[in-house]
Amino acid sequence: MKEITRRKFIATASVATGFALAVQPISAEVITTNANGLVAGAVKIPVKDGEIPAYRAVPATGENFPIVLVIQEIFGVHEHIQDITRRFAQLGYLAIAPELFIRQGDVSKLSSIDEIRPIVAKVPDAQVLSDLDATVDWAVKSAKGNADKLAITGFCWGGRITWLYAAHNPKLKAGVAWYGRLVGDATELQPKYPIDIASKLTVPILGLYGGKDTGIPLDTVEKMRDRLKSSSSKSEIIVYPDAPHAFFADYRPSYRDKEAKEGWKRLLAWFKEHGV
Repeated sequence: MKEITRRKFIATASVATGFALAVQPISAEVITTNANGLVAGAVKIPVKDGEIPAYRAVPATGENFPIVLVIQEIFGVHEHIQDITRRFAQLGYLAIAPELFIRQGDVSKLSSIDEIRPIVAKVPDAQVLSDLDATVDWAVKSAKGNADKLAITGFCWGGRITWLYAAHNPKLKAGVAWYGRLVGDATELQPKYPIDIASKLTVPILGLYGGKDTGIPLDTVEKMRDRLKSSSSKSEIIVYPDAPHAFFADYRPSYRDKEAKEGWKRLLAWFKEHGV
């Protein structure tokens, strides 16, 4: 990408249209949720150094909606993430997915995951947490969101962020992390992992993991589960023994219908149980 200032780039950036190039071809099992009765589409979120794009879906009538932050996979806010926001909106939520990599680059236009990884590695956790704070603020002030009913869910890269944001913002009512990494080597940009914040967590998080996930060893899942026991959050972790990584991603070969539907039911029940 041609070298330009961060401010200029994020001021002109927009959310992806369709699926990220790196995930082609799309599975025949892909789920498509319509926008009937919704206000759905791209919005701009004011942040510290300008604006970032986001995809928002909300019922067309009503107000004071419970808010769900939807955190992207490594592929950005492409069609799958946008569809998930519409699924929430059809159930009465204001769902919003901010583009959290946009200062570093538009990953939706890259053709392979090997091109995407170096860009994502440059994304500072502090920037992400600040952008999510700004997204919550926008949802409350500009989109009829209820600050007292705030939840978060994220997938893969976003699963890790779900745990970290729950530690950052204790005003969250609940969260659901889908197969996010739990341990890792600390760096200047990514100084902590979920395992590091588990014992002090106060927000109830439900972790949904696959027993056949080759990227997230089961021993790390067990370490996280054990560490959570000393927290006051009453968080839980569910492992689906036969599920691989990205079992909720209906547009990919990794999709597992049974586990995905079961996980979605658990998510909705978890949110309701905790007042969202």
